[in-house]
Amino acid sequence: MTSNYKPPFTITSEIVNLVAKIVANLERLTFMKEPNLRLRKINRIKSIQGSLAIEGNTLDAEQISAILEGKPVIGTVREIQEVKNAVETYNNFEHWDPYKVKDLLAAHQMLMKGLIDEAGKFRKSGVGVFSGDKIIHLAPPAQKVSSLIDDLFYWVSTTDTHPLIASAVFHYEFEFIHPFSDGNGRMGRLWQTLLLKRWNNWLGFLPVENLIYQEQEAYYNAIQASTKTTDCAPFITYILDRILATVLSVTPEVSPQVTPEVEKLLELLIIHSELSRSEVQYYLQLKDEKNLRLRYISPALKNGWIEQTVPDKPNSRLQKYRITENGRSVVK
Repeated sequence: MTSNYKPPFTITSEIVNLVAKIVANLERLTFMKEPNLRLRKINRIKSIQGSLAIEGNTLDAEQISAILEGKPVIGTVREIQEVKNAVETYNNFEHWDPYKVKDLLAAHQMLMKGLIDEAGKFRKSGVGVFSGDKIIHLAPPAQKVSSLIDDLFYWVSTTDTHPLIASAVFHYEFEFIHPFSDGNGRMGRLWQTLLLKRWNNWLGFLPVENLIYQEQEAYYNAIQASTKTTDCAPFITYILDRILATVLSVTPEVSPQVTPEVEKLLELLIIHSELSRSEVQYYLQLKDEKNLRLRYISPALKNGWIEQTVPDKPNSRLQKYRITENGRSVVK
């Protein structure tokens, strides 16, 4: 299949800056272990709760966790079914190819089973997006849906646009097409996450949907602004901002640099459990006490790598220093 279709979008300087910040912080995450099963479960619950809440589901993270564990929950039959479907769908996350339409339909069938008759099928009639009684978006005719989705999937699978931007474009265009009679919002968010995971595995574990929910009004405003200008740059900017916020929420702060002087002090305190200032000076063979405090003891104390044995009396004649667990991890 070939297609000349190209979604209309402008790459602004703000978008470029957001991409650069996300990439830089993701690089720092590569030095961390991927989330363990418990953390993945917590993030998955946040993703499900956030995505469903955007669509009006009132069940909170604690109730979703209870459903996962098979416990009874007070809620409407539909809300509980939505959660069960979402849990099953996210559990099958790894099995779908984000570039295959048949996998999109399979995911939609799982996500919407028991909720609509057309689960797993493109809509057969017109559909619009309403704000109260006012229609804010009239989706393309039903007969065009299949070809529009084919064009969109071909574009996202062949474009050389940066994956962060391409996934956001896909998300907006998917919402514009509105291929299903219901479930378009949660499917668009799910599929963007799937696209992002293909590019960077970490992005499959982070609950971006939860932060979108926290800025829900801005989410819809960005969609409307993009539709109004026939340019999805506003939506790209919004989504990248939410991705950056999610990444920053788990990105470790850069560790302060350990100087050779501090490293010598830490190694000394590993050998000797506690030492006074004069003992440290003796073992390090330093003549200048001021130099000892300025270049060795002060920075180690400031960064929490050593601690005082008499912290409430810094100038006590009984004062000694010992290494902390943070200090030991720095040496390791």
